[in-house]
Amino acid sequence: MAAAAVALSNGSGGDSKAEFAEIYSRLKEEMLEDPAFEFTDESLQWIDRMLDYNVLGGKCNRGLSVIDSYKTLKGVDVLRKEETFLACTLGWCIEWLQAYFLVLDDIMDNSQTRRGQPCWFRVPQVGLIAVNDGIILRNHISRILQRHFRGKPYYVDLIDLFNEVEFKTASGQLLDLITTHEGEKDLTKYNLNVHRRIVQYKTAYYSFYLPVACALLLSGENLDNFGDVKNILVEMGTYFQVQDDYLDCFGDPESIGKIGTDIEDYKCSWLVVQALEHADESQKGILLENYGKSDPESVAKVKDLYKELDLETAFHKYERESYNKLIADIEAQPSKAVQKVLMSFLEKIYKRQK
Repeated sequence: MAAAAVALSNGSGGDSKAEFAEIYSRLKEEMLEDPAFEFTDESLQWIDRMLDYNVLGGKCNRGLSVIDSYKTLKGVDVLRKEETFLACTLGWCIEWLQAYFLVLDDIMDNSQTRRGQPCWFRVPQVGLIAVNDGIILRNHISRILQRHFRGKPYYVDLIDLFNEVEFKTASGQLLDLITTHEGEKDLTKYNLNVHRRIVQYKTAYYSFYLPVACALLLSGENLDNFGDVKNILVEMGTYFQVQDDYLDCFGDPESIGKIGTDIEDYKCSWLVVQALEHADESQKGILLENYGKSDPESVAKVKDLYKELDLETAFHKYERESYNKLIADIEAQPSKAVQKVLMSFLEKIYKRQK
């Protein structure tokens, strides 16, 4: 066990974010002191820097959701010290998983920046060492779970959960990559089923289902009894990504914090899929001619076509219908605590502007 003592609130009020941040330092120190490898000073410095650069810097929504969901399921405002530590640790495992995905995703997409700084592989002296760093990040999750959960009755379920979610996400990434392959632009591959499959597998499982599944396991529940909850969270994740696609084109860059580039990047976006479904032959011609081009004139033509097809109204209709269906499905859940967890997720994303 790492020597760094972490002072957590023990029965008194406490800020989840502050507690969560403290646990990171402890977990990182444990990884740097792992007896399974004889670290050199240089390799220790590398991993220390690599973890801070890639695991930190996000909003930590996924990780914090584990703690909030666990509190709701237990019906308490404050967890005991050990419960807080375990919930935070699983939250950080999800943040480690996110870092692993993003490090490799940025290489595959040849991206320039991530979270306002150069992608890790763009940092001088890093380059394709980032591939191995991604593998190390993934292995850290197994080391953390083994160290802190090996004696728990749900340990095997946790391992299975992370493995299954990783497989689904990697498979979704594959579908995204081969569908939107650069140099082989073919809009005929894009349809609602393909878009839905990419979104569900690439984003929804690890962003929405995984945090709640971790909280359920911590609460002693059997995930086999929560198939409906999984389906609801995956639907919510799909709705979240459709919002993202919409905001990329129609959102205010000041609010969303970035300038959307889905059109230029030839993304299999909900908007282009809707456009292809509703366009006549001449409108399809405009899409085929301009989608995926980065000059402002081509982008403007695509956006004008979206407006002509009234995709803003189509989105608001989709949003309303999705919300109503999610509400009905949530209210059908027998557990009030589970309903509360699901509603807290939905309230965070419904009609968001960023």
